[in-house]
Amino acid sequence: MDAKLTLSFNKEVVDRAKQYAAEQNISLSRLIEHLLTQVTAKPYPSLEDFPISDWVQMVSEGEVEYKKTPPPSRKSSKEDFFSSKK
Repeated sequence: MDAKLTLSFNKEVVDRAKQYAAEQNISLSRLIEHLLTQVTAKPYPSLEDFPISDWVQMVSEGEVEYKKTPPPSRKSSKEDFFSSKK
């Protein structure tokens, strides 16, 4: 059963990933699913220990950047919800 997931990436990375997925005749969703399957297949101690395939390195660039965003307040979530319904 599929589950929906919303992610945010750098636009250039997304464009390259879309192009790669199209060349492989798969959807971007299935490409990401494959990557997540590979990452979770074995208990790697950290991301640095995970072996990255050459094709992944072709669609990525630079250092990995992790950002933590504070959870939205209840008020802002409510405002976002109602503004999206207009």
